[in-house]
Amino acid sequence: MSQVAPELQAGDTPPAFALVDAAGRSVSSADFVGRRTIVYFYPAAFTPGCTTEACDFRDHLGSLASGGYEVIGISGDDQQTLCRFAAEDALDFTLLSDPDHAVAQAWGAWGEKIVGGETRVGPLRATFVLDDDGRVRSAEYRVDAEGHVRRLREQLGV
Repeated sequence: MSQVAPELQAGDTPPAFALVDAAGRSVSSADFVGRRTIVYFYPAAFTPGCTTEACDFRDHLGSLASGGYEVIGISGDDQQTLCRFAAEDALDFTLLSDPDHAVAQAWGAWGEKIVGGETRVGPLRATFVLDDDGRVRSAEYRVDAEGHVRRLREQLGV
């Protein structure tokens, strides 16, 4: 794996990307300029924590949208897996495939973590709130899936 970029901070402009969504369409970060966006990275579809977090975003999509926010989830899962994940859990927001983890690495959402008591290098659960100009309003790394969306909604006042 290539070297991981430093963690993004408030005020940074995150690296641009172009990835494929669950339906196989190309989606670019430029598509979201002018809109407030929540971009969250998660390790893998269908795992307990990732399913909890995705369903929590789904369940609160209305309040996030009423606050003017769109949600994008990014993982290393392939397009077919994302399609199944979206269908099985009724996820009605954008899921993007980052199979080589290049975007996760560029955004600093790749690094050491403890899994089953062992230190491993891999995708990190991270969430970024982008303002209308595409700049980072807030960046959180190594977030806990449980209660994360509630805390995020409190932070955003939605």
